[in-house]
Amino acid sequence: MSLVLDAAAQDLLFREARTANSFSDEPVTEEQVQAIYDLVKFGPTAFNQTPLRITLVRSAEARERLVKHMDEGNKAKTGAAPLVAILSADNEFHEELPQLLPHFPQAKDAFFSERPVREQAALLNGALQAAYFIIGVRAAGLAAGPMTGLDFAGVQKEFLDADHTPLMVVNIGKPGENAWFPRSPRLEFDQVITTV
Repeated sequence: MSLVLDAAAQDLLFREARTANSFSDEPVTEEQVQAIYDLVKFGPTAFNQTPLRITLVRSAEARERLVKHMDEGNKAKTGAAPLVAILSADNEFHEELPQLLPHFPQAKDAFFSERPVREQAALLNGALQAAYFIIGVRAAGLAAGPMTGLDFAGVQKEFLDADHTPLMVVNIGKPGENAWFPRSPRLEFDQVITTV
């Protein structure tokens, strides 16, 4: 059965897309990042919450501060990527719900008045939005190198605050030489899908 999305788009977003480990020196522009966000902001979340926050690391000084918190295997590629984004979840996302959910503004207090509930919701929905962001990077013809090999507490202290939980760091750009590791296997349909 074919999908509505044409084969070239399927390849761009999924089949041929890979986690990049090296990048060319071609810059990633603000216009590209704006286009990515303007696309992926429409991805669904619970209660239309929008906990994802994106910190773009562009300056050499900020890059140096970030690299020191990356695991050893991620330091060089993070230092060399044209653009790096720190993706985090805003645990105070509920303050925006009256704007984002105008037909049910009381959701802010009815469901998210307690911090542990907000943190759990922010983590899940922020991770959903992070996945949309990676797909958006691919849709822009760029490669993404998402990483969780880092000192999360260090990144939070260096770039964020107590209300923002780091989710991952994503290197972004055009792939460079030897950017790809061999494709790892994936589970087959029958290993994942159960019908009841």
